[in-house]
Amino acid sequence: MDQQQTIFALSSGRPPAAISIVRISGPQAHAAGKAIARELPEARMAAVRELRHPLTGEMLDDAIVLRFDAPASSTGEDAVELHCHGGRAVVDAVIAALSGIEGLRPAKPGEFTRRAFENGRIDLTEAEGLADLIEAETEAQRKAALALAEGGLRKQIAAWQERLLGLSAGAERAIDYDEDDSSIDPALPQGCGELAAELREWLERPRVEPLRDGVKVVVGGPANAGKSSLINAIVGEERVIVTDIPGTTRDHIEVPLSLGGIPLRLTDTAGLRETSDKVEAIGVERAGRLIDAADVLIWLGDTCEAFNHPRVVRVHSKCDLLDREVEPGSLPVSSLTGEGVSALLARVGEFARTVIPAEDAIALNRRQAGHVGEAAVALEDAASANDVVLLAEGLRVARTAFDRLTGRSGLEDVLDALFSRFCLGK
Repeated sequence: MDQQQTIFALSSGRPPAAISIVRISGPQAHAAGKAIARELPEARMAAVRELRHPLTGEMLDDAIVLRFDAPASSTGEDAVELHCHGGRAVVDAVIAALSGIEGLRPAKPGEFTRRAFENGRIDLTEAEGLADLIEAETEAQRKAALALAEGGLRKQIAAWQERLLGLSAGAERAIDYDEDDSSIDPALPQGCGELAAELREWLERPRVEPLRDGVKVVVGGPANAGKSSLINAIVGEERVIVTDIPGTTRDHIEVPLSLGGIPLRLTDTAGLRETSDKVEAIGVERAGRLIDAADVLIWLGDTCEAFNHPRVVRVHSKCDLLDREVEPGSLPVSSLTGEGVSALLARVGEFARTVIPAEDAIALNRRQAGHVGEAAVALEDAASANDVVLLAEGLRVARTAFDRLTGRSGLEDVLDALFSRFCLGK
């Protein structure tokens, strides 16, 4: 990423709007700001300025202008923000004027945030939190993303790194000064073991993926058990085709849903049965895989046939039919009358909360957990080492894992994938 170039972009929502913010960042940001606003205010102060075309002098808008000096800006570079009126014509005119200034170019998606990362304003975990915050659709997603974006995990990692550096310093001192290299100060392996145990405890916590992507709630059971009707009753509209012909659902159908701020992926599956129909057989096979991978299983059918799942809600469907006796341990539900649907959702919500992070907890994503796991293994190896040199090597490997965790080592492909998730101007 060439940081010698100065970039600009609309950083607020698409016009029309009351106010639109155009951001400029890079070594020529102040010069570009002067070219269009004639005079910039003091750093971190707002002032009203006439925006004029740098070449023709044509009046473009009256705007609030802010100036930021490196490194005390969001990107760590010189920056200018133009708070314009939010009409399309105004924004287009300002963007066109900036495009005509030599040395400026439009920003790529995520480029402002990437420069903030590369200039040390944020670390990779905070950037991941910002990406999740932009995509957040529920209150729980917003809170979890905000905890990352505000540096919650970064502060925890810094505390781990401080302990790790103390252990490494002790190991290096022992190598340099202890005459008996085979002797290890008991405090070193003990410290390694304690830090490894703490990392393992973090790895056992619920991950962020079910919260970010949605808790996988799969509705399973035999053919014609009322699965599709139940999903339509839950979402309040006809999202799934319903007939009295067994085998109507041949492939899984996924419906996004928010339950008390928790995102769900409610999935209808093909009815489980023996079939000679090749297409239906594929659907039945997929249904089995989806049930195995489900975070929560809603089972319609005989309780004795229910999958051995750790979080299963057994449902006695079509309870409005008088000739159907409720099975023990199952929840009576009628898709026709709505009876039991609220109780079913309450039970699903209870299970869903066990697979997502607590509201005030910092959750790891898959990438972060992988590097925390690498550090834990290295520390466990160090704790069991019978030689101080091997112990020091384990500590070095753990430090490298933490560097990858914060994005300070060997992650160019991860960075490209992450910042491509950002919108233009962020």
